[in-house]
Order: sequence, then C-alpha cells, then structure tokens
Amino acid sequence: MKAFRIGRKPAGLWPNMLPPIRGGVYRKADSTPSSLGDSMPTCPVIVEPAVADYSDDAATDSDSDSSRARGSDDAGRLSPGLDRASLASSVTSDCGSDDEIEIQNAKDLDVSALSGLRKRTVPSSVEGAAVNKGMPPGEWARKLSPLEYTDWAIQQEVEREAAMYPSVDMATQQDIIQKYRALHQKVIDEGHYDCRYTEYGKELVRYTSLFAAFFVALRYEWYITSACFLGLFWHQIMFSAHDAGHRAITHVFWIDTLIALFIADFCCGLSMGWWKSSHNVHHLITNMPEHDPDIQNVPLFATCISYAKSLTSSYYDGFVYVWDKAADIMVPFQKYTYYPVMGIARFNLYLLSWCHVLSKRSSGLGNSKAWWIRPTEIAFMTCYWFLFGYCLVWRSIPTWTMRVIFVLVSHIITMPLHVQITLSHWGMSTVELSDGESFPQRQLRTTMDVDCPAWLDWIHGGLQFQVVHHLFPRVPRHNLRRVQVHVREFCKETGIPYSILSFVDGNKKVIGRLNDVGEQVKMMLNCQKYMAETGESGLH
Repeated sequence: MKAFRIGRKPAGLWPNMLPPIRGGVYRKADSTPSSLGDSMPTCPVIVEPAVADYSDDAATDSDSDSSRARGSDDAGRLSPGLDRASLASSVTSDCGSDDEIEIQNAKDLDVSALSGLRKRTVPSSVEGAAVNKGMPPGEWARKLSPLEYTDWAIQQEVEREAAMYPSVDMATQQDIIQKYRALHQKVIDEGHYDCRYTEYGKELVRYTSLFAAFFVALRYEWYITSACFLGLFWHQIMFSAHDAGHRAITHVFWIDTLIALFIADFCCGLSMGWWKSSHNVHHLITNMPEHDPDIQNVPLFATCISYAKSLTSSYYDGFVYVWDKAADIMVPFQKYTYYPVMGIARFNLYLLSWCHVLSKRSSGLGNSKAWWIRPTEIAFMTCYWFLFGYCLVWRSIPTWTMRVIFVLVSHIITMPLHVQITLSHWGMSTVELSDGESFPQRQLRTTMDVDCPAWLDWIHGGLQFQVVHHLFPRVPRHNLRRVQVHVREFCKETGIPYSILSFVDGNKKVIGRLNDVGEQVKMMLNCQKYMAETGESGLH
C-alpha cells in the first residue's frame, strides 16, 4: 500500500475534506513544515471548505444574525460540522516542486459556477418579499433563473433532512460511530457472518426446479411458458450472484468470485466484474449524484434536481451528464416510463457488461492476482450467448415471431428484480448534509428496507434488508433478518430514523420521488420561459 501513499495523517481525528468535484478549494500553505523528514518532499495544503456552507448565513447578512441566534446545534446540522478554523488545517502530501498544487483563493472563486455545490443562492429576502405580497410560491420561484431555482430546491431538501436526522457536528457523529462499531462487534460475536449453507441447499433446489420447468416446457413446445420459467430462474439465481459478489458465501475471494462468475456471466450473460466495479462504489457513497453510478441515468431518469446542473461523474472518469433538451422532455414523464423501462432494463445490462470487459477498467486487472477474471468473463459470456442466442432462440424456436416473443417475455419477467434494486434508494435522500456525516448515518439516510413476512424472504432474495445490508455488506443474506433487530435498536439509541415500508408503499415512494423531480423540472423550465418572455439575462 506504500505505493499509493500521498501523505501522512495528522494526529487526532481526521476530518473529511470536500473533494474538488463538489467545490472544495485547496491552496498551498504559507510555510513548508519538515515533519515528514528530509527524505520525503512535502507540499502542505490548506483546505478551504467554506464554499460549501449549508447554513442560512451563506445567503444574506440578515439571515446571518438569525442563524447565530439559533445556537450551535443548528449550525452543526447545516454546516460541514466543524468550525472553519479547525477545518482550514494543513495536511502534508507527497508532491515535489514539479507537481505543486495550484493556489486557488476561495474569495476569488465564482462559487455559483461550481456544479456540485449545495450552497443556497436564493436570498431569503426574495422569498420573504414574495410571500409578503401574497404571491404563491410558484410565482416567485418562476421568476428565478433555472440555476437559482435548482439551488433553492436542493437547499429545501437539505433543510428537511437536517431537521430529521442527528446533528452532523463531530461529537454527535463520533458517538454514532462508536455505537456502530459496538454493533458490528455484536454481529461478529453472535456469529452472523457465518453462512448457513443449508439455506443455500434450499436455494439450489429452487433454482434447479425452475430450470427444469423451463426445459420441460421447451421440450413440449410451450414456448411462452418456457420463457416465463427461464425469466424466473434468472430472477432468483441472481440473488446468489449478489451474495457471492460480496464474498458472503464462503468469504474466500477466489471461490466466491468463481461462483459469482458462473451465475452472472455463464447463466445470465451479465458481467460480475462490471457489477462489482459499480456496486462497490454505490456502497461507499450511496445516492451521491456525482459519484454513485446507480443513480446516474440522465436523461432517462433523474432522482434529484441536482442533475439539472450538468454534473460530472467521478465514476465514469469525468463524464459530464449534460442536462439537455432530451432531459427536459423525458424527466417530467419519468413516473410513467419507470415501469416500462424496468421491464427492458436487462438489455441495457448486456451492453454495460460487454463495455466493461472490453474497457481499461477491466483490463487493469491484468497485472494483479485477479488477472484471470477478465478472460473468464469473456469466455463465460460468450458461452451464454452461444447457448441462449444460438442453441435456444435460433435452433429450438421455429419462427421469428415466437423468437421475439420468447426473448421479450423471458426478459420482462425479470422486471421485479430491477424494481427491487431501485426500490431501496430511488425514493431516498440524495443531498449531502456534511462531509463530517458518519458512514452509518448516511447509509440509514439514503437507504430503505422493505417490510415483508419471513415466508416471503425468498422472493426478495435479501434485497428487502438493504439498510442492514448496507451497514454490513458481507453478512450472508439468510442472517439479515436476525441482524435487523439489532439495527432497529441501534437506530433508537442514536436517534436516526429507520426507514421501512411495504413493497407497495415503497413503490409509491419511488414514483412520488420521480414525480416530484419531474415537477421541479417543469418549474425550472417555467423559470427559463419567464426569463425568455421578459428579456431578463438576455434571453429572447
């Protein structure tokens, strides 16, 4: 790991720093300490996170007074959680004179142009004046620029979330972290990381039965029935691929990886390497618009209005999700297109899978101990398409009409799986309260469980315990219901709301979220239309 070292951690707690992609500003320190010794060149850096201040005092001077009057608790909620003096601390990094970090003064920076900021740009006085005149909220909002309206909408969610969850000040978050570590130790001590292989024996019987039903129906030329059983087989067996991808079956890397590759690549034609690449990032920074690839679906879907600022994706190597005319048209109708798209989402996974195995991200494994994964994936996915595309669809089904029907039915049957995947996150928060927010609080704030009786667990395949799973990703799914009891207690002890809804209510929440964002986009377009009609900002 020394090859990846960029510096040394100062003594004491390490405060999270705002990354540049979200508006963090860094400059060289005035002096160069020699704490690292003469053998290591140093380049001290000053962090200036003030540009991402969420508090109301970032808007106007009048708000500043009221903000101070509210006390330190609210300041801890709506600001990065540390005072500016403590956060503007020096850190040393390994950079010589040829690689010096460019000085950037926050005072000279146009923070409104930064795409990742959560700073409120709509003055409270504007809103107050509109309300005092008896104008409806939509009327004054319509007179804002699209960028101002977007920032205002984001700030509203930040304030709602801050009011619901514990303060993000360091003391509160450290207390949550300590309780989370104690909970993790309890999970270990009670043996919840031990896989119950008898449960996988039951799973194997279910998978074998579905595949046998598919094959028998195909033999008797009941093609639509056969397609249904094949889709159910894909739906169920991918749950075990998910388990193996998290190394939750044997906890041995190469064994679980082989299991995952056989299920995902050979049986289903989907790249487990692609899934792990994106899914691990999703677990680390859940529902963060710039970073989480699972919610980066513009222009088809937007789970938050932040994408209207044309965000840059850190996962896709700086790709910019440009908010264009296509997004203006499609996002307002996303609550109607959600289920139809979920029905054909599997076809997109085929494309993403092949794009991954042929990409530099996959070929980068060539110099590691996991070099064998890429050629194995290519071989397994090629076998899948030979067996499914040629042997099954082309050779076993007589007519083109029935071939098309068979392919569509078998893939549409897997729609509930894609709904289950999105259900736990798409209706949850996408804003960042602070860089100092603890891992457990963020996971609980951005993830939702699905309530169901124990006898229905096999249908959900563990995805109904996403809150528990995000807190402890390598706990085998057959133990998640037991761990859920402890997580509920943890939430009560820390004061963090535990989100759980029925499958139906969870779907309503997701559709409601998609509708809300769609309405926000309509309002943003109205702002643009108003500016064009009135001639403001030079638009005509």
